Amino acid sequence: MPARTGKEYIEGLKKAKNNVWIHGEKVEDVTEHPAFKNVVNSVAELYDLQYEKPEKMLYTSPTTGDQVGLSFIQPKTKEDLIRRREMIMEWARYTGGMMGRSPDYLNTSIMAFGSAESFFAQADPMFGKNARNYYEYVRENDISLTHTLIHPQVNRSKIQAEQKDPYLSARIVEKNADGIVIRGCRLLATLGGITDEIVVFPSTINKMQSADDPYAIAFAIPNNTPGLKFLCRESFDYGRSKWDHPLGARFEESDAIVVFDDVLVPWERVFICENSDICNRAYRETNAVVHMAHQVVAKNVAKTEFTLGVILSIIDAIGIERFQHVKEKAYEVMSILETMRSHLYRAEENAQLDQYGVMTPDFIPLDTARNWYPRMYPRIVEIIRILGASGLMAIPTEADFNNEEIGELIHRYTQGANIDGYERVQLFRLAWDICISAFGNRQVLYEYYFFGDPVRMSNAFYDHYNKDPYKEMVKEFLERTKSSAPKYV
Repeated sequence: MPARTGKEYIEGLKKAKNNVWIHGEKVEDVTEHPAFKNVVNSVAELYDLQYEKPEKMLYTSPTTGDQVGLSFIQPKTKEDLIRRREMIMEWARYTGGMMGRSPDYLNTSIMAFGSAESFFAQADPMFGKNARNYYEYVRENDISLTHTLIHPQVNRSKIQAEQKDPYLSARIVEKNADGIVIRGCRLLATLGGITDEIVVFPSTINKMQSADDPYAIAFAIPNNTPGLKFLCRESFDYGRSKWDHPLGARFEESDAIVVFDDVLVPWERVFICENSDICNRAYRETNAVVHMAHQVVAKNVAKTEFTLGVILSIIDAIGIERFQHVKEKAYEVMSILETMRSHLYRAEENAQLDQYGVMTPDFIPLDTARNWYPRMYPRIVEIIRILGASGLMAIPTEADFNNEEIGELIHRYTQGANIDGYERVQLFRLAWDICISAFGNRQVLYEYYFFGDPVRMSNAFYDHYNKDPYKEMVKEFLERTKSSAPKYV
């Protein structure tokens, strides 16, 4: 079938009746529940955008001839990579980069897994076939995905096999003719309750030991599979208008603990089974992490564009451009933006075909960007907070402007240098939702840990970086110095 419309996405959620819990209650219909309906509509708008810009966002399926989402493309050329990145940017700019788990994120990952059939076939040819078939199924049906990669945060000094409760983290408890049975939980499924299926994979950076083989799994199942529950955190969509909460009332993605209560996973949906070695190598050797990073860096370029736009608009609104420290702070964000663009374009320019025949970006600049940006985004938010100053507190609501008795006063006393009160407060409410609100603070935490603990990330970068050429430069230099030294008799 062709790429889905927003209406088809919503109808699919209604029909699925996923087992979702929030605020102590089971959700009967996520498309109507106050905690989810706004973000459901935002995702639906992304699907509809594909049809508003089909030349940029769709391509012809190699198997059915249908028009499918371009984020699924198996790139064969650098031009394919650029086309995919431009499609990603369309979605990211639509959300201001504030949706970290828009569907394209996992679509790129599933493409890489599906292309790396031979990698998964190392343990059993069936697993390789499963990965390939799943990619084609998701692509042809435009399935929306969530995923979970990490174990519960209980005692991080011990491996899963050493925990007091061996069934705390999701693991295999039985294998039978129909599939594997999973019991336990995983963290942290963003958009979990409002997607079609969940992909369960190992961590991208945390390594497993052979003792953890019962936990060494990878599979994908529908979110309405019996025994599967999504336990969502408190919603940061407080039911306010989009004027009052311009981001929280649109893009509150939600994050969920995923519980597997003896869930049966059919064999045709299993990619890795009790194999810690393959789990440890999965993301790097399939290049899934490279394609995911390509999407993330593109998204973060759009996010930086958006936040820079907010900063520049604040500067204009209250007439602070003449101050040197203001320009310096705006420069910081401009520099971050241009650096991220440089990493992205270099990764595409140096792309090469991998062993699976997929045009794959250069990972070093992407890896650099995904390690660096989590340290930069909190600074961007801090700059918005500094420049907004007390204006981030003096932000009446839309109801205040509409009140007959005080509306005129609000208009008068909240005006800016070249902007009326209504427009200035609207701008500052957007800035507030980036840097002060619960939604905005969740964004800071989310970006900081997007791919994992930054310390572990930096250590992994160090371990995989090709250090020899630089040491050789120094060795060669010192050799030349030695040869030119004066000789004394």
